[in-house]
Amino acid sequence: NRIPRLALTHFMGWFSQIKHPWVCRASIYVWRLFTDIDLSEARERQFSSLHEFFIRELKDGARPVDMRENILTSPCDGILGSCGEVKAGQVFQAKGFPYQLETLLGTSAHCQHWPAALEGGTYITLRLTSSMYHRFHAPQDMTVEHVTYLSGDTWNVNPIALARVERLFCRNERAVLRARLTNGGQPIALVPVAAILVASIR
Repeated sequence: NRIPRLALTHFMGWFSQIKHPWVCRASIYVWRLFTDIDLSEARERQFSSLHEFFIRELKDGARPVDMRENILTSPCDGILGSCGEVKAGQVFQAKGFPYQLETLLGTSAHCQHWPAALEGGTYITLRLTSSMYHRFHAPQDMTVEHVTYLSGDTWNVNPIALARVERLFCRNERAVLRARLTNGGQPIALVPVAAILVASIR
């Protein structure tokens, strides 16, 4: 976090788009020196760019989905960071580090009443590491009503940073997907948050 985060993240975004087999293979080789990357579940093993590698698709059946209507499936691979009940519009990024859901969702007219709709519900924070499959999916059949993009910083989202930087998720680049479950119409929000080296949410 003491390096120029935005500049390095923009550079990484540019570099990851370079389509050259040598650049891609060398980049993946270096990346594997620092993290445990498993390509056994990937649909393809050869990639034209580092970006293509990060957003790789998985083989069919690699992530079995519970199809019961009363079950929400995790929308992505990830490590559980925190979870709990939304109380008085407040959630936690780490123990002792609360923030207001309203601040996370932004002040867009499309999200102004959303914190109240989510009151009493459950929040879950999932952290993707650099070795994981970098896509996210609908946790259940649902209708997306609106997407709001919020620009911001690219703080690291590891546990050390979460325990030191207040309202970190509210400072980083993010997208707010406001949706309703098809079964029952309950409100649900998905908020993918960017981090250092990984931004440009699609």
